[in-house]
Amino acid sequence: MLYFIGLGLGDAKDITVKGLEIIRQCSRVYLEAYTSILTVGKEGLEEFYGRELLLADRDVVEQQADEILKGADVSDVAFLVVGDPFGATTHSDLVLRALSVRDPVSCHSQRLYHECAVHCGVWNDLYNFGETVSIVFWTDTWRPESFYDKIKKNRNMGLHTLCLLDIKVKEQSMENLMRGRKIYEPPRYMTVAQAAEQLLEILQNRRERGEELAMTEDTVCVGLARVGAEDQAIRSGALRELASCDLGGPLHSMIISGHLHPIEVDMLKLFSGPEGLVTLKMTDSSTYDS
Repeated sequence: MLYFIGLGLGDAKDITVKGLEIIRQCSRVYLEAYTSILTVGKEGLEEFYGRELLLADRDVVEQQADEILKGADVSDVAFLVVGDPFGATTHSDLVLRALSVRDPVSCHSQRLYHECAVHCGVWNDLYNFGETVSIVFWTDTWRPESFYDKIKKNRNMGLHTLCLLDIKVKEQSMENLMRGRKIYEPPRYMTVAQAAEQLLEILQNRRERGEELAMTEDTVCVGLARVGAEDQAIRSGALRELASCDLGGPLHSMIISGHLHPIEVDMLKLFSGPEGLVTLKMTDSSTYDS
C-alpha cells in the first residue's frame, strides 16, 4: 500500500494517531520537501516518529516516481506531506501513477481550512469559504493577476478566500537551468506583507483601467503565520495595514474576508492592530462587509 499522510501544520505531534502507526509499520517513509515545511525540520520528525525519512524534493517526485512506488504492491510505503497531501498537482499525479501500476493507495490528511478554524478560532462557518487561490512571487517580466479574479468571484458571492502564499525551494536561476547546472537559489517564502503589496498594486492597476473593484485597500483581511505551531501569529486588519505588518518566519497565508457574521467580527477584533476594524460596515442585522 502507498499511504499519503498529512502531517498538520505545526510540529511533529500534529499527525494523527493512525498516521503515526502507519509510518512506524512502513518499509520506507518519504518526506515531501518542496511545497511546505514544518518548524521542527526533518530531524525533529525522525526523532518523534522513530523512523528514518527519505527527502523527496520536486525532482524526486516528478522524475523518480518509480523509486517511490517501487515495492508498494508488496509492502507499505508512506509519502508524508505538510498540511493537505493533495494540495499540489504533483501529488495527485503520483496517485495516478500508483493506480496505473495497480498499487493500492490510501490517504490520511488534515486540511488548512480546519487548521485555520480550530487553531485561530476565527471563522464561524467553513462553508463561507470560496475557491482557494495561490499568490505567486512576481518577477520583473512576469506579474500575473489571475488570482485576483478568483478573489473577485468569491467576494461577489460574499465568500471568504484562503490565499496560499508562494514558496521557492530548490529553484534554479534561468542561467543555471539553461546550462544544466544543479545550482539552486536560496529558499524564499512569501510573507503576508508581500502578498498584500501585490494585491494593492493589482487594485491600482484595475482602478486605472476603470474596472469595478471587488475589494479595496480597506477590505478586512487576516494574516496567518506558522498556523498550529506554538508561536503562531495572527493579525487582522485592512489590506493596507497588512502590507506593513511583520508576522515573523514562514509559513504565511492570508484570508480575504467576504460577508462576516457578528461572531466572526468579534473574533477578528481579538487579532486586530491599533486601527481596529473601523472599515467594517453593517449591511443588515447579521452581516458585516468591508
